Amino acid sequence: MAEKQYEIIKVKHKFPVRDLIKLPNGKIASLDAFGPNYFTENIKEMNKSYSHPVTGEKISFKEPTTTESILTAGYDFKNRAKPNIFNPRWLQAGRIVRTSQGVFVNPPKDDKGNPMIDEKILKSYLNNAKPIKVRKGKIYIVSDSENLIDFGFAEYDSFKTGVQDCDTFAGGGLARALEHTPEKVAEQLRAIAYPEFYKKGVNVYGFGSVKEPVLKVASLDSGRGLVRSRLDVNGYDWVDVNGYAFGVLK
Repeated sequence: MAEKQYEIIKVKHKFPVRDLIKLPNGKIASLDAFGPNYFTENIKEMNKSYSHPVTGEKISFKEPTTTESILTAGYDFKNRAKPNIFNPRWLQAGRIVRTSQGVFVNPPKDDKGNPMIDEKILKSYLNNAKPIKVRKGKIYIVSDSENLIDFGFAEYDSFKTGVQDCDTFAGGGLARALEHTPEKVAEQLRAIAYPEFYKKGVNVYGFGSVKEPVLKVASLDSGRGLVRSRLDVNGYDWVDVNGYAFGVLK
């Protein structure tokens, strides 16, 4: 009787494998975050070569917008991002530009790939967006285009700083700009800040007015020191060696 012929077929992974997750907005991100490291170093890691977990093809990642970071962190938050990122360290959600009047979220980049911080140029991108009244201020949620992804602006009067409850934060202009939603509530951030996880509410800080525009990285964590039952939303940091960041598939 002729010997049966077998053939083993395996996916060839030339580079380190990175598991992926498809987000509700259709984007595909790294299931696990890069870090902990400085934000710039995490971005360098994203840009390295990896293998697709199914096909084995070469893939790489780019830095996320705040919206993409929030969506990725929200997946099984209780068992993934909260204990592994928010509790011991913090999430580098994405770039913001603080100005004298408010906060620009996810600024576009110039021809050299550097985030724009010129306030006049950033304001010009708001011209076609309808202002949305929030509290005593306004927010602008700009439609996506080739150079504008999840771009928006929140006036300081549109959100409360300091300690507040989950619903106050999620309904404020900052949360809605970070999540890039024109709806009355930033639902994903509300789910993250829910009292089940943070009984002492949310602390928003580092978003004060500045004379000249400054580029920062918005970060989220579970409080520092003894306050582990409060969500911190920080607009003060630039980069930090203890941060994690999710990458988005190029």
